[in-house]
Parts: sequence; structure tokens; C-alpha cells
Amino acid sequence: MNETMDVGYEQHGGVAVITLNRPKSLNAFDQDLAAALAAALVRAGSDETVRSVLLRAEGPFFCAGGDVKRFRAWQADSQDDREAAYGALIDAVHGVVERLNALRVPVVAVVQGGASGFGIGLMAACDFVLAADNARFHMAYLDLGAPPDGGATWWLPRLMGLRRARELILLSESFAAAEAVRLDLVNRTLPPERLDTDGLELAQRLAAGPTQAYARVKALLADSGDRSLPQQLAAEQAAFVANTRTADFAEGLTAFGEKRPPRFNGC
Repeated sequence: MNETMDVGYEQHGGVAVITLNRPKSLNAFDQDLAAALAAALVRAGSDETVRSVLLRAEGPFFCAGGDVKRFRAWQADSQDDREAAYGALIDAVHGVVERLNALRVPVVAVVQGGASGFGIGLMAACDFVLAADNARFHMAYLDLGAPPDGGATWWLPRLMGLRRARELILLSESFAAAEAVRLDLVNRTLPPERLDTDGLELAQRLAAGPTQAYARVKALLADSGDRSLPQQLAAEQAAFVANTRTADFAEGLTAFGEKRPPRFNGC
């Protein structure tokens, strides 16, 4: 596996597999991990042979959020130094979220053990989330006396509605994988031993799909909350017409006429 100390990167056909690799800290984020993950996402996004991304993690837990041990050490610093350190870390984490959101290809996250803090925001920024059926989740920010970062206050109301998002964040209660499915935070649950194989199969299925159409779907959905209905209809029209220029659209029409599955190449 081609990797930095904190993030692994390898490619299986059209799937870029990106692995969080700080298992001893439960893949908690510091600036090094955030920078390494951002770089891996840039690499995947700039490689035309990548048609989907699988985001996974080493160890027993997907992501424990921010590195609280580091936060405790910062308490010995001056207030100015602490604020600078927190600001730099949050900038780095937010860069990860922005790069995830900007990817033109679908992203599948597989979550073993569970997630807390920014780990939930990281999941929420992915297109699909498969979780172990024994996973547990915890927003955790209010337990530290802090509001969320990492896009949680943007993603969660869109995924589950404002009232549920308030409950999840303000009460800061731990919840199980089945509840995460009910809240639309997770797409489906699986036995832990099936996570990697099923996650890769889903990513491969997406990698065989119409990549440019996926990119336009992602953009339409991401921008829908900022548009009126007439504006969204106009955006849909522009996206559809632009997509008729692609080879995949022509292939889809041909396959429909020939009554066979389409063979998309992402172009």
C-alpha cells in the first residue's frame, strides 16, 4: 500500500481506496492526518482514471473525531497560542470536508466500531455510508463544552431535519447503528466482517457507472438548498443537456435499444 504515516492510498481499477491510518489513536484527527487526507483526496480528484473513492480506516474504530489528548496538552499554552492551534486544526479539517464535497466521483465510507465528533461529520460528507451493525456513534462536542465543527451543523439538518439534528448535537447521547440508519446518517448496516468486501463492491459498481452524470447529480443536490424551484429546474435542464454530449449518454441510449446493460467508460 502506497501510504504516508497517517493515510494509505491504493487503487483497484477505477476505485481509489483511502485509508485513515492512526489506529492507536482511534484515527483521531490532528493537522498531519487532516493534511494527509486532503492530499489523498486531491490526488483522487485529479486522476481521471479514478471513478469512485472508498474511504476506510485501520483499527477497531473508524474515527474518534479530534485528538483530545492534543487539546489537553494545549491547555498549558497561552490563550493566543491555543486559539491559533485550534484555528489551524479546524482550517485543516474543513479543507478535508471541502475537498470531499468537491469530488466529482461518488465516495463510499465504511465504518467499523463507530464514529464520534468529526468522525460523524466526515461520514456525513460522503455519498454512501456502510456501517458495522455493532457500531456506535456519539457527537461528543457538547461533552467537551464546545459547538461542532467539520460541517456537522450544515450536513446533519440536511440529512435528518433540523429537530433531529438539534437533538443529536445538544443531548450528545450515544446511539447504535440501527438508529444511525433511521436518522439517515448511515445507508445500511452489515456484519463487521463484510464491511471491506461489500464497501469495495459498492465502490466498484459506482466506478462502472456514468461518471460525468454522477458529478452533475452531486452538484445539483449540493446546490439545491440555495435555489428556488425555477432555478433548480433550470440547473437540471442545463445539466441534462450538457450530459447529452458524453459518450456514456450515447452508450446508455444504444444499450437501451439493444436491451442490454450499458457499458459506461466515464467519458
